[in-house]
Amino acid sequence: MEKTKPMVAVVDDDPRLLESLEELLESAGYAACCFASARGLLSHGLSHLDLLITDIGMPGMNGLELRDQVKKVRPELPVFLITGRHEIADQGRAQSISGFFRKPFHAPALLMAISEACKNRDGG
Repeated sequence: MEKTKPMVAVVDDDPRLLESLEELLESAGYAACCFASARGLLSHGLSHLDLLITDIGMPGMNGLELRDQVKKVRPELPVFLITGRHEIADQGRAQSISGFFRKPFHAPALLMAISEACKNRDGG
């Protein structure tokens, strides 16, 4: 039986970033589902996800709050945070985050981190 592609959710209020990340992930062999808000992701559900990438600075629930909500339900789910706000990135708020990337991020580095996180989840 063929293994399904890992499902990566992306949450960001920037539609251009959502589109480019979706294309990047799918070209690398992942299934991607994109959401413009944390609420959108939470209403969709987390059970089918293998990894979450979320922007920190969003209206409504921000990425740090979303990470906290997700960790209550799926503590094993890798969560990557991305931000264009360098002051947030410099505050050392990256505890319990699987990956932390500043915009604009280096696509190969992001894909490598996603690959590693998915391998670690699969036990090898």
